[in-house]
Amino acid sequence: MTVPSEELQPAVPYGTPDAPRIAVRGEARLEVDPEIARIGVTVASRGKDRRAALDDLTRRNAAVLDLIKTYGDAVERLETGAFSISPELKDKGRGERVHAYHGRVHITAVLTDFTALGELTTRLADLDLTRVDGPWWALRPDSPAHREARQQAVREAVQRAREYAEALGTSLAALVELADIGAENAPPPYPQAPGGRMRSMAYGAAEDAAAAPLDLEPQRQHVQAQVNARFTMTPPRL
Repeated sequence: MTVPSEELQPAVPYGTPDAPRIAVRGEARLEVDPEIARIGVTVASRGKDRRAALDDLTRRNAAVLDLIKTYGDAVERLETGAFSISPELKDKGRGERVHAYHGRVHITAVLTDFTALGELTTRLADLDLTRVDGPWWALRPDSPAHREARQQAVREAVQRAREYAEALGTSLAALVELADIGAENAPPPYPQAPGGRMRSMAYGAAEDAAAAPLDLEPQRQHVQAQVNARFTMTPPRL
């Protein structure tokens, strides 16, 4: 069977004189306040034997968890991560003689109340053998800011295409294609951006009066969206 040569021709990817096309890109860049902040807490212990180190770590870990839980709804998520108990060998002497045991457990807390965040980080950092890292500011994956950026990018693409058509003395006829080209080049859910990190350590804190809460300024979040759009327009008179 012979296929007509015209049927072998690929579809024309561009417009025709009767239906010229316009291809544009729409972009949007928003700067919004963060919705959540994450902090990492590392609780440490040290003992002459494994059991002493483990018991001490268990006690310190429970104290940290209890403290975080007192903030109620301000804490959106609380998770325990890596846990370890490791021996410290003596530098001198024959054989593998253990000098002490070190324990560590990592905790992650996500907060939505940034006033409580400043107070909590200070209280945690004031605990013995406790290290605090963060905060890492972020938006939720389903944040309305992402939707607004995408919609704004589409509106910008339509406006740009309309301006091109008006420059030719004609108007848009129909939308042919709208392609999401990786709309959000947003940072990871919990970015570690320069200047957005606070580190506090309290290894052997003194028994002083409670430290004043940290005054933390939330780091503004940048949301981006990009789309490619193709339209047909009414043939212009050139």
